[in-house]
Amino acid sequence: MNRRGIGVLAAVVSVALSAPPANAAPAARAACPDPGPGLLRCLTTYAPARALADGPAGWGADDLASAYRLPSTAGPETVVGISIAYDAPNLEADLATYRAQYGLPPCTTANGCFRKVNQQGAPAPLPAASFGWALESTLDVSMVSAACPSCRILVVEGNSPGFADLAETEDTAVRLGAKVVSNSYGAREGGAPLAYASHYQHPGVTVVASSGDAGFTAASYPAVLPSTVAVGGTTLARDPDSARGWAESAWEYGGSGCSAYIAKPAWQKDSHCGKRTVADIAAAADSLAVYNTDAGGWLPVNGTSASAPFVAGLYGRSGHAGAAQPADLYAHAGQFVDITTGTNDPTGTGKKCGGDYLCVAGPGYDAPTGAGTPNGLAGF
Repeated sequence: MNRRGIGVLAAVVSVALSAPPANAAPAARAACPDPGPGLLRCLTTYAPARALADGPAGWGADDLASAYRLPSTAGPETVVGISIAYDAPNLEADLATYRAQYGLPPCTTANGCFRKVNQQGAPAPLPAASFGWALESTLDVSMVSAACPSCRILVVEGNSPGFADLAETEDTAVRLGAKVVSNSYGAREGGAPLAYASHYQHPGVTVVASSGDAGFTAASYPAVLPSTVAVGGTTLARDPDSARGWAESAWEYGGSGCSAYIAKPAWQKDSHCGKRTVADIAAAADSLAVYNTDAGGWLPVNGTSASAPFVAGLYGRSGHAGAAQPADLYAHAGQFVDITTGTNDPTGTGKKCGGDYLCVAGPGYDAPTGAGTPNGLAGF
């Protein structure tokens, strides 16, 4: 099944579902190739840009607002930090195109909504540019905008995707006022990355990270940290016969895993993983529309690198950013949409985890989708 499929188990869904608009895309490719040991990887995959016909390819900000029942009223001006590697030279202009397309208010340097700095917090010099990481940056700021049009966006660009450089971007984002920080990158957990765990734990700040895009496998850092809200992925489809108007299943590539290092947090009660389980919550990670100049315009992208900044924006919009921590999601589990179909077993069968909740969505907590997906802002 390709990466824009409705979901591994969609064949068992009896309602009529529809795919994203204008989304007959070729197979997706990784924006950031595997960088090898000692480096983190951005988690975006994308299909080639296509000319507009009946609208951008993939789900837009209006679709996400509908699917997740976001309020129509403006929210607070929470500062949402984006920790990222390398520079995205066209980021502000591309964000302006995205926000104009969906009727969102301008977010610019001039009006104080948008700010981009290097890992020390200065506006210059910025690091070298990288196409893949720039596409990731574009996705990040677009998803924060879709979730919280009123939030201010602070992008902190690291010199490299090394553990030390991205840890510094995290600290800088907090120092410059971010109340929630989004991290759309990951690496297999282990001693080297875990040495930087303290940089993802700041009093009065909510830290959010992508759970990974390799399905059920080793847990991903920094999502696996107990101080981090680990965000998994889902596939959205329109469902005109349901009260919600949407159907949702676990995204086949969304990351989940059982830590080999991190002790079981007191707030996590699942029984088949003796240590920290990933993920905590989920949101759409399949076929999101973004605009990127270097990629040729509008294109559909995938990844928990979309769901993480979207959830970060929801924290910002809720007014509880900073006070909210991973434990709160479990305390408010009834406020989320429980995702009960789909698997992120790469075989598509659920056999890799023995049909267990660690790789198969079902009633209540499961590792691919955590406590569920947003239902307005009540759970945040």
